[in-house]
Amino acid sequence: MSLDRPFLGIVLMLGFCLFAPLGDAVAKLLGQTVAIGLLLSFRFSIQALVLIPLIWMTNRPWRMQGRILRLTIMRTLLHILGIGLMVTALQYLPLADAVAIAFVMPFIILLLGRFVLNEHVGRRRLGAAIVGFLGTLLVVQPSFAVVGWAALLPLGVAVNFAVLMLITRQIAKETDPISLQAVSGVMATLILVPALLIGTWKGFDMLTYSPPNSTEISLLLGIGVIGTVAHLLMTWSLRFAPSSTLAPMQYLEIPMAALLGWTVFGDWPDVLALWGIAITVSAGLFILLTEQTSAARALTPTPEPLG
Repeated sequence: MSLDRPFLGIVLMLGFCLFAPLGDAVAKLLGQTVAIGLLLSFRFSIQALVLIPLIWMTNRPWRMQGRILRLTIMRTLLHILGIGLMVTALQYLPLADAVAIAFVMPFIILLLGRFVLNEHVGRRRLGAAIVGFLGTLLVVQPSFAVVGWAALLPLGVAVNFAVLMLITRQIAKETDPISLQAVSGVMATLILVPALLIGTWKGFDMLTYSPPNSTEISLLLGIGVIGTVAHLLMTWSLRFAPSSTLAPMQYLEIPMAALLGWTVFGDWPDVLALWGIAITVSAGLFILLTEQTSAARALTPTPEPLG
């Protein structure tokens, strides 16, 4: 029996779109004083510590083997790389700009979903995704002369997370979302903690341990919890809806990032960027209404012919 419930998947993805920029804002704050290796180690170890007791208490299946295990390892490595690239980009770019540049990702997902996974991509969804992408161009307004190579980092994030989401889609219907996130947290911790120890020994700046102060500890705990909740919502959403349906909804991260950028860092988009935000939000809402209407029609029984 198919687990696809597109409207529920979209609602869960909306939750992800609220939590993910919040985690980016905390990462931007931490990246100014904390080495990226320590940040990533806290991020994934907290994920494991939060979810392992939940698995134990609820007796959820967590053992993986074969294809699922291989995909989970690949997903974990991509997750570490993606967050690392984004944290680095946030040290050079305003929050809204970094998120907006990364939003070539939904367009990549639509193309990969269509041509790699053979998922159906209707004209309305594809059109809304293109419109949303054009809106991001108004938000980005990148100046490579000022930012330089760092402006390319969010593009790497986009490609990384596009592949990660497609892998998650392959795993989601065969694994429990909480178990998947817990196992990924353990895997990432087993990779990152030794890397942090070796980096400290060898003197690598990005992987050097320095005892955090009380404020940094609070933020590190916060980014762990926020990241765990965000990616649980993302994993659950992919359990109920195909990536091509969910991709346009992620454009709603941009206005959230702009709001956080203004509140926390004093950055506010100009008029052209605000028009871009309005366009991306409109495209996302169009997808939401379209899927809600389609779901309602699917639940309406078709009358049998008379005679």
